[in-house]
Amino acid sequence: MAEIEAIAKLVNQLSKLPGVGRKTAQRLAYHIISLPEEQVRELAVAIFNGKKQIHFCPICGNYTDTDPCAICGDDSRRKDIVCVVRDPRDVNAMERMREYNGMYHVLHGVISPMDGVGPDDIRIRELMTRLASGEIKEVVLATNPDVEGEATAAYISRLIKPMGVKVTRIAHGVPVGGELEYTDEVTLLRAYQGRTEL
Repeated sequence: MAEIEAIAKLVNQLSKLPGVGRKTAQRLAYHIISLPEEQVRELAVAIFNGKKQIHFCPICGNYTDTDPCAICGDDSRRKDIVCVVRDPRDVNAMERMREYNGMYHVLHGVISPMDGVGPDDIRIRELMTRLASGEIKEVVLATNPDVEGEATAAYISRLIKPMGVKVTRIAHGVPVGGELEYTDEVTLLRAYQGRTEL
């Protein structure tokens, strides 16, 4: 009976992970139980050490285990351009593109009055402090194209423009492989407004 209770506790903990439903949690639990004890120990240690050692970069706010993070500490990257993103996952998305070679600033959220999140609750103040140095010439706003992301981008843009720093916004539009027939009106409008000459 205690063994079943232990499995139930494991399933319960695993199901708290994002994107992991009860059935997936059950499969994972049974898989973990079937592993050799040494592999389970390595997994547990990796989870614990990850949580213990990972912290926010004091410059950009991205996850790191060094100070500063590998991106902020890379002398080959451009220091005069900063890409503002919502969270560390967005840094990874931008890096996968392999085109962007500047710095980042992670907000750790977006302005969302409905959720009680205002400008003081995310890392806008830290961004303004970075801009005060005068080294940054362009800020690329790469928040999501939803209501909160757009509001956050507009708010930050209004703060930065008087400083004489160039502010750009990533383009939004029809995804590659998408069909116009199934694209919503707002996305189509953005794609039309952001059209470029060939």
